[in-house]
Amino acid sequence: MTRYGLRARVITLTLAPTLIIGLLLSAFFSYNRYHDLESQVLNAGSSIIEPLAIASEQGLVNQNRESVRRLISYAHRKNSKFVRSIAVFDASHELFVTSNFHPNFDTLTFPKDKPIPFLSSSEFGDNTLILRAPVIAESQLATDARELTPTSQMLGYVAIELDLSSLRLQQYQEVFSAILVLVLGLILSGIFAYRLMYDVTRPISHMKNMVDRIRRGHLDVRIEGKMHGELDSLKNGINAMAVSLSEYHVEMQHSIDQATSDLRETLEQLEIQNVELDIAKKRAQEAARVKSEFLANMSHELRTPLNGVIGFTRQMLKTQLTNSQTDYLQTIEKSANNLLNIINDILDFSKLEAGKLALENIPFEFQDSLDEVVALQATSAHEKGLELTLKVDPKIPSGLVGDPLRIQQILTNLVGNSIKFTERGNIDISVELKSSKEDRVELQFMVRDTGIGISERQQAQLFQAFSQADASISRRYGGTGLGLVITQKLVGQMGGDISLTSRLHQGSTFWFTVKLSSTDIPMLDPIDPAVIHNKRLLLVEPNMQAASVLQQTLTNEGVMVTYRSTLPERVESFDYIIVCLPTNEEVPLAVIEEWITRCKQSTSNIIIGTASTQLALSDYLMQTHQVQCLTKPLSRKKLLQSLVDKQPAQLAPAVEVISTEKRSLNVMAVDDNPANLKLITALLSERVETVVSCTRGQAAVQKAQEQHFDIVFMDIQMPQMDGVTACKLIKETQQNAATPVVAVTAHAMSGERDRLLSEGMDDYLTKPIDETMLLQVLNKWVPVRPAEPEACLDFVAPTDVSAAAEATPIVVEKPTSQVIDWNAALKQAANKEDLAIDMLQMLVDFIPEVGELADNILDNGFDDVDQVIHLIHKLHGSCSYCGVPRLKSICATIEKALRAGDSLEDIEPELFELQDEMEKVLKSSELYLKGKEESGS
Repeated sequence: MTRYGLRARVITLTLAPTLIIGLLLSAFFSYNRYHDLESQVLNAGSSIIEPLAIASEQGLVNQNRESVRRLISYAHRKNSKFVRSIAVFDASHELFVTSNFHPNFDTLTFPKDKPIPFLSSSEFGDNTLILRAPVIAESQLATDARELTPTSQMLGYVAIELDLSSLRLQQYQEVFSAILVLVLGLILSGIFAYRLMYDVTRPISHMKNMVDRIRRGHLDVRIEGKMHGELDSLKNGINAMAVSLSEYHVEMQHSIDQATSDLRETLEQLEIQNVELDIAKKRAQEAARVKSEFLANMSHELRTPLNGVIGFTRQMLKTQLTNSQTDYLQTIEKSANNLLNIINDILDFSKLEAGKLALENIPFEFQDSLDEVVALQATSAHEKGLELTLKVDPKIPSGLVGDPLRIQQILTNLVGNSIKFTERGNIDISVELKSSKEDRVELQFMVRDTGIGISERQQAQLFQAFSQADASISRRYGGTGLGLVITQKLVGQMGGDISLTSRLHQGSTFWFTVKLSSTDIPMLDPIDPAVIHNKRLLLVEPNMQAASVLQQTLTNEGVMVTYRSTLPERVESFDYIIVCLPTNEEVPLAVIEEWITRCKQSTSNIIIGTASTQLALSDYLMQTHQVQCLTKPLSRKKLLQSLVDKQPAQLAPAVEVISTEKRSLNVMAVDDNPANLKLITALLSERVETVVSCTRGQAAVQKAQEQHFDIVFMDIQMPQMDGVTACKLIKETQQNAATPVVAVTAHAMSGERDRLLSEGMDDYLTKPIDETMLLQVLNKWVPVRPAEPEACLDFVAPTDVSAAAEATPIVVEKPTSQVIDWNAALKQAANKEDLAIDMLQMLVDFIPEVGELADNILDNGFDDVDQVIHLIHKLHGSCSYCGVPRLKSICATIEKALRAGDSLEDIEPELFELQDEMEKVLKSSELYLKGKEESGS
């Protein structure tokens, strides 16, 4: 109420009740009077029509129109002020006689398809009232009522139309009178309110002005004039307050003079301190600059050797290796990536403290992300004899949008802590769908262990930087104490919470929630579990928690699971047998071989689950006994793939490299680190004809002066001449003035990419170098010319390579000259020929719908991009099961381009290619299906 003055309050409180009461009374009496007038007219009309209805009986019975006309004409003349017309109708609704011509007698009649009612009725119009009364044969009532029917009693009816113009005028007069009385009441209330304001608010306003002058320092002013009641007491109080303030002002001025003298002496000392603080500030700024430069340099120096480790590990994985060697190299690659993430965490802590850490928002495969964390932590757990399990709620969508690296970082930290502080038992990870609304999901992660536990006093210290539960743990287990702090802040940035429950010596449970978005973007091609549906499987797992997770996973895929904690002496007939070895004890080799012998009596499809520390045992069992061995915990994808393939493998298959013609490009790679230079040269040599490598910026400039290059990949930090300077000099040469130069750097500090682009670089790549990203950059800046081989288009670059981390992770297969790969179709259909034929037939039936859509786009134009994405995605999914690699590749290319934001006009070449390939598939499938029918017959 402080927003409104006293004057406004007086006016409001005086006029508002009068207005409200006046409106209510006026409305009430106007409403009643309005309806009373209508009732009077209705009663007057009833008093006219009812006697007419009785008097017209004999005229209707005798069909004497003249007598009835005289009767109603007399009634009309007598009430001519408000009666417009009187008409008499017979039982057939035909006009019998009328007192006055009416333009439309149908408005006076009853509905002809309904019987005449026994009672009078009325009907109001805008300015008319129509009354109708039935003419009843009263003389027939004396006869037996059982012999009469409602129709035989009705001779007709009388209808009168009354004029309501005078009634409406009188009603308006009544409403006007009520409004006039209301206005007069408001005027009187306004007069009293004005008088009240004059007697009360005017003195108060005067006192307010005097108080305002006193507040501004005029302490000699006083309030004069005669006032009444409480206002006079208020005036005396204000005058007394002014006298007290005047005396206090004199005393305060004396104190101020004394304080001013003391302040002058203090200011001299503060000036000296300010000079010292300014020097300390400059030192702190210099220290912050040195810290930032140190973080940048350390990031570069640590990333550079890791680039070589990760890159050459990936190159070795392309060669033919044993299962153990492949596992070792994959572990090296994952560990190196993990170390790279740790380096990033050092930078993340600084960014988190400054509030500058930005989360990614990219689509990713949720189950695979968690399986990576579990696989990396499994070795540490199995070395201590711990069982590690992962349970994922099947209701969680497979594809989510968020920051998978940060989720893995949080989970890795919590699982690593649980393994560190647990000596025996289980480490159980579970993920549940907490809530789902539209395309937003909230997930709850829980990490349970059976470790030493944490007391309530120690729990309060867990989420503090550089601190752990107590000093003894820090000495025994080590660690910096930053992990949970980073975890807590990352969870907070994802819109979630983190907490724990723990009891000393009984274990701990850490839980956290994150909010993510679901996506329909296709992830990697899923495994089709249809071939194992309703298969019988024996699961032997001594650990109850691990067995429960495996049993739920298999049951969700339609497998009929029989669980035993130990292998029975006599094994029944099963399609599959999974025997998981315990991680907390070593089973003798002879016992394992005896188990395998007993299992082979039931089935040849045997899977042995071994600890990640028993890779030598896995190789021996696969080579000697022709069984499959999987590392515990058994991930869903590997387990289902093993059950679907049903083929024991002794050696990891070598990566098949499809020979493709190299692009006729001349590329230069510049890096002062031999390992990095060798790696990028090796990657480029697989795709282009000529790769020139330089270890110094001066050599790169000299090469650029001698010959033309299609693209240059330039390291930034190099001795003598850095990459930025070399880029500027290269662009000054005549032959390479328009050559794109891509920065290749290990710097990950914020703003580094914008700085390099502003200084002349055309694009930006971070180390470790990713082969896919490298080829995307190559295809972006040196597009494939029509004369070049089609096989060079292995990777399709998005429209903005800088946002490639957000690109849709769709697998784009290499084109092949084979329209239908029947072997691949059989393999995808679990070698069931009938199923493969059905899947191919379903694809053939669906192709015309997509062809019609493509024709509409190319001929007439089409605006609904979402519908195009939906149909292309559906066709892409169908191609995944039918052995049509070229059609699948084209669909993936179109879908990826549309999801990246390309318009329909941009993909017209791909649409023409799609039409051609669909025609080829239709023709080839017709031959295939016809051949299969003939061979079957």
